[in-house]
Amino acid sequence: MENLPNPIWLRSFEAAARHLNFTETGRELGLTQTAVSLHIRSLEADLGAKLFTRAARRLTLTELGQSYALTVRRALADITLSTNALFGPATRQTLTIRAAISSATYWIAAELPAFSAAYPDIPVRLVSNIWADSTGPEDVDVEIRLGYGDWPGVRVEKLCDETIVPVCRADCPLPTLQQLRTAPLIHILGYEDNWARYFEAHALAPQDNPPLHSVDTTVAALQMVMGGAGYATILNRFAQNAISQGLPLQIAGPAIPFGQSHYLIYPDDTAARPASAQVFTAWLRDRVSTNAVG
Repeated sequence: MENLPNPIWLRSFEAAARHLNFTETGRELGLTQTAVSLHIRSLEADLGAKLFTRAARRLTLTELGQSYALTVRRALADITLSTNALFGPATRQTLTIRAAISSATYWIAAELPAFSAAYPDIPVRLVSNIWADSTGPEDVDVEIRLGYGDWPGVRVEKLCDETIVPVCRADCPLPTLQQLRTAPLIHILGYEDNWARYFEAHALAPQDNPPLHSVDTTVAALQMVMGGAGYATILNRFAQNAISQGLPLQIAGPAIPFGQSHYLIYPDDTAARPASAQVFTAWLRDRVSTNAVG
C-alpha cells in the first residue's frame, strides 16, 4: 500500500499516545526508550508533522497527534479483532470486565450495549466490587478503578479525570449553595470529605452538624436521594448517566474537580492480555475522548 507508515512505528505511536512516556511505552512493547523515541521521530519525519510536543519532563500530543492517535487506535483494534476471529481459537472467549459497583452501574453497564453493537462477536461479563482495590481471585481481562493511580503490583493507565456535583430529586426546587449548607446531606463512606470539599470550592464553611445518613455506595446514596432523604455529591459522569437512564434526579449545583480519576489496570505482563481486552480498552478510550464529561 502506498503512503502507509511502518506498522512498527504505528504500534509505538499508539502506545506512546496512551502513556505519554517513552520509557513506559518501551516497557509495554519490550523496547528501549531510545528505540521508541527513534520510532516516533521516524514516523513524524515520514508524515512531515509533529505528533508530540516535548518538554523537559513532559510529553503531550499535538492536535494532529490526538486526531491521529484515535485513527491508529481504531485501526489496530480492528486488526487485532479480525486476526483473533480468523486465526485464533474456534471457541469465543468471554471478556470479563471488573469495576467498582458504582462505576459498573452508572457508567460501564450503560456503555456495554454500544460496545456489543460495534463488536457483536465478543461476549462480555461485567463483575463488580464495592471498593476499588478489593480484588478477587477470578480471572479479569479488563479492570477499571477510581482513585489516584498509586496501587502497588499493577500497571495503570489514566482513562479520565472526574468532577463531582450535588444531586437531588427531580421534583425538588434547585437550592442555592447557602441552602445546601443547611440541607440534609447524605455522605458516602470513603468519600466523607466530598461535601466539605464542595463547600470549600465555593468559599463556604462546611456544615457543623454530623451527617444524618451515611451509606457505602453511590447506588445506595442515589436511592436515598430519590426517596427524599436529602442531597448527595457524586461523580458528574454518574449523575449524567443516571439521569439519561430515566432516574428521577437532577444536578443541583456546578461541578468541581474531584482529584481522583478512573484508571485502566493491567497486570505486569501486558502481552498476556487477550485480543478482546485490547479491543475493548481501545474502544473505551475512544468513547471517553469523544464523550467528555465536564
